[in-house]
Amino acid sequence: MVILPELITIAVVALFTLAEFLHARRVTRLARLAFGFGGRARAWTSAAFPLRVTAAGLVAWGLASLYFEEPKVFKTREAQPNQQRHVIIVWDVSPSMKLDDAGSDGKMKRSKRAAELMRSFFQRVPMEMVRLSVVATYTEAKPVVVDTRDVAVVQNILDDLPLSHAFPSGKTNLFSGIEEAARIAAPWERESTTLLVLSDGDTVPPSGMPRLPISIKEVVLAGVGDPRTGKFINGHQSRQEAAALRQVAVRLRGVYHDGNTHQLPTDLLRSLVALPEQSVFQRFTRREYALAALGMGAIIFAILPWSLLAFGSGWRPGVRFKQTEIVQTNIVAS
Repeated sequence: MVILPELITIAVVALFTLAEFLHARRVTRLARLAFGFGGRARAWTSAAFPLRVTAAGLVAWGLASLYFEEPKVFKTREAQPNQQRHVIIVWDVSPSMKLDDAGSDGKMKRSKRAAELMRSFFQRVPMEMVRLSVVATYTEAKPVVVDTRDVAVVQNILDDLPLSHAFPSGKTNLFSGIEEAARIAAPWERESTTLLVLSDGDTVPPSGMPRLPISIKEVVLAGVGDPRTGKFINGHQSRQEAAALRQVAVRLRGVYHDGNTHQLPTDLLRSLVALPEQSVFQRFTRREYALAALGMGAIIFAILPWSLLAFGSGWRPGVRFKQTEIVQTNIVAS
């Protein structure tokens, strides 16, 4: 079907070229009657031949393309393969995330506060353009779900699902989660992925920073838990290690956000899921080009006849009287 508009256009252009050629021969025979004793129109009128043929081709291609083009249905926007944005959530499921010192009142579980941050994220981001992955991390890392569009599934995972039981006890290895996220994102398109790490930063190793693939464009480390006075767990005082999380963010060329009492900023969310800017012509489809061609052809057909009549020739047939001659004629007649 795609080639039919082009075939129709070629046929119309051929017919118009033949018609214009026959018309030019007829005009040549009647040149003195049409343009006076010189027998020639103004020089610019030679462009009328190609303009009419071009206009016919534009109108034919535009109408044929619109006829064979699939109707444009306005529905929920779906991301094209080259427009998909991936978001990988590295979810800290260590026991310290169950401590209740988060939120504005300091009585919310850290995991609940992290889930609130993500709930706000889902509400303020065009999720039809996003694919979600969740990597649970504690002593090691395990992918829970990879590249899903189902926000409800992800929300269910974040709402206090006891994932810590899937890991052996020990110290939190946050870098293992980042390494697993890097492995998942490696085959994806360049700068198509956002990495969100939600943790209290209770135990962050001083070395062993993972190397991120070029598919990861943005990295955000959101800390939860009271950064000043913590809770006692496993023989040590646990609180949000804001300094450690900020250092990790710097080493990953990302940003740190204190999510204990503040949601993720809207400007930050816009930058995380922003699609690559496209020029106007890159956003045009065949339908838009067909409409443009149809409009240009119609404008040429509308303006050209009037221009030929008004400015095509200096010859004006008929007898002209000067004003003095008209006055003298009136006097004689009286």
